[in-house]
Amino acid sequence: MNRTTTAGLLLAGALAVTACSSSNDKADDPKAKPSATIPELPQKQKDEAARSAGIPPEPDAVERAKLIRALQAAAPDVVRYADKAVDAARNQCGSINGKAKRLNWGAAQRFTYKDVTTTEEQGSKINKALRATGFCKV
Repeated sequence: MNRTTTAGLLLAGALAVTACSSSNDKADDPKAKPSATIPELPQKQKDEAARSAGIPPEPDAVERAKLIRALQAAAPDVVRYADKAVDAARNQCGSINGKAKRLNWGAAQRFTYKDVTTTEEQGSKINKALRATGFCKV
């Protein structure tokens, strides 16, 4: 073995031992406080930030059912996980309203999750459905 390989192996071993033997008592202490806390925004501010990003609010039950039907007509598998489909639709509206490029590709990515795969062609249909329903208007 040459010197470089030996030195690399020794360094890797030392790092492994150090990583295994170090303990972070603060991480295990439920009373430990983080050094800096980020205040939670009120819901009103979250909604306003989403609206200014072109993302519509959570739909009510009637609007949600209408959205799910439109998405199912465009790409049936995407509604297998209804909550994910609604979240993806809201986020896709942000792209549509922000005049993003490659919207069909973005929709295909956004509506692909778990065991659901969405094509760009389906993404195009999803974008048309979101526009047709008026869901993306904020």
